Amino acid sequence: MAGESSTRRPLFGGAISTALPARFQDVSNTREVPDHQEVVVDPARDESLIFELLDLKGEVEDGGSALWFLRDVANEQDAGDNLVVEHSGTVELAGLRSGEAPAVAGTAIGKLAVSKGRQGREAQNIVRLYLANIRLKDAATDVVITAYEPLLINPLSESAQAVAAGPAVPAEQAGCLPMSEVFRLAVMNFDVHDWNLFNGSG
Repeated sequence: MAGESSTRRPLFGGAISTALPARFQDVSNTREVPDHQEVVVDPARDESLIFELLDLKGEVEDGGSALWFLRDVANEQDAGDNLVVEHSGTVELAGLRSGEAPAVAGTAIGKLAVSKGRQGREAQNIVRLYLANIRLKDAATDVVITAYEPLLINPLSESAQAVAAGPAVPAEQAGCLPMSEVFRLAVMNFDVHDWNLFNGSG
């Protein structure tokens, strides 16, 4: 285990918080991010996490919601045809209550080929995508947390300018917490401090 520490990080103006390593920077400092999203990135490793607050998808069943969102993200990125699902499951979030019971997050992990921004298929990187869906039914909200871990950087990708092309340097080798652990930290430490946030979301 790398000796990288994490700190509690406010999201959505402090209405929500989670825990993340300090190397992840708030993207809204450099570019515009939609109000329903928070995006953090480690530019040195081209790793990122996105926290989204979406209207509850009532038509999607709880058991398969994380997989549904994983496929949705893949389709949005024109990668639906190459998504390989590696794992799906659920975790209980003891610190977050949804009514009387602890909230439950559905999780799904997949591998896909995606291009950066407006780049075409010839510049696709291979990434592992970690996704968690926390269903806050009382707040009529689907929280979706996605984490991107590059596995192979295409020489034609914009990413190759920030990190070297080819296989990504393993996190342990770089002295970083592996993305699987960063994702787990972000999900397990997700907490809502101000439920009024959801009254106006949508």
